[in-house]
Amino acid sequence: MKFTKMQGAGNDFLLIDGFKYNLEEIVPKIKNLCDRRFGVGGDGIMVALPSETCDIKMFYYNSDGSQGEMCGNGLRCFVKFVYEKGIVQKENLKIETLAGVQYADLIVRDKKVESIEIEIGNPIFNPKDIPVNIDGEEVFNREIEIFGEKIKFSTIFLGVPHTIIFMENESQYDINKIGRGIEIHPLFPKKTNVNFICVKDRKTIKIFTWERGAGRTLACGTGSCSAGLVSYKLGYTEKEAKIITEGGDLYIKVLENGVKLRGGAEITFEGEVDLKKY
Repeated sequence: MKFTKMQGAGNDFLLIDGFKYNLEEIVPKIKNLCDRRFGVGGDGIMVALPSETCDIKMFYYNSDGSQGEMCGNGLRCFVKFVYEKGIVQKENLKIETLAGVQYADLIVRDKKVESIEIEIGNPIFNPKDIPVNIDGEEVFNREIEIFGEKIKFSTIFLGVPHTIIFMENESQYDINKIGRGIEIHPLFPKKTNVNFICVKDRKTIKIFTWERGAGRTLACGTGSCSAGLVSYKLGYTEKEAKIITEGGDLYIKVLENGVKLRGGAEITFEGEVDLKKY
């Protein structure tokens, strides 16, 4: 099976043409393929498939083999992949995902995608729909106890569930320990991504990412959008902000019913694997 290895802000993925390969044969192999020592290595895998309602369908899988609704950094890689591989050569794409229809605008020069802007819409704030086992109409500035420490958090659904932790400084919390603890906390029946953020100024946020099903990663696109949206809602930042991730800078703009995310995506290498060995 041929694949393309890509990265967006340090989030790395394997991209597969599902028009050529059987999805049912790929899915059981995903965890082993994403293993960084014994496989190809990656934060997740995306498969391009035909769609009856959109230009293309994206199936996304985390590195532990679980299926995710979508991935923002992954979506940028995905649209570059389908465009440059000739699967769908449109500069304005409509993508079917498990999180609903997503839209992408591509900046193309000499048949190469240089930059991508995606729109992630329909944020959910009601805890019953995120879901979060908590009362109220939204989950802003609530309190959770992790390892004996009380921590304030906010949670929304934007593509996937995202929990936002504001930090006074970059070393306030053990990202890996607290991130894992919150991800699997009973408060979140479907688990949650955890985003630790420091607001640098009204237009700049630094973010550290713990992803549901993948662990510590260098960045998360929907996490960056969620951080920008929550920070704006709480009055800490403007509608437009730069998000400094550990893998590079992203740019967001809060919309009336969603968030726009702008950034690049790069092909790291092309490869081929024998699925029977995984």
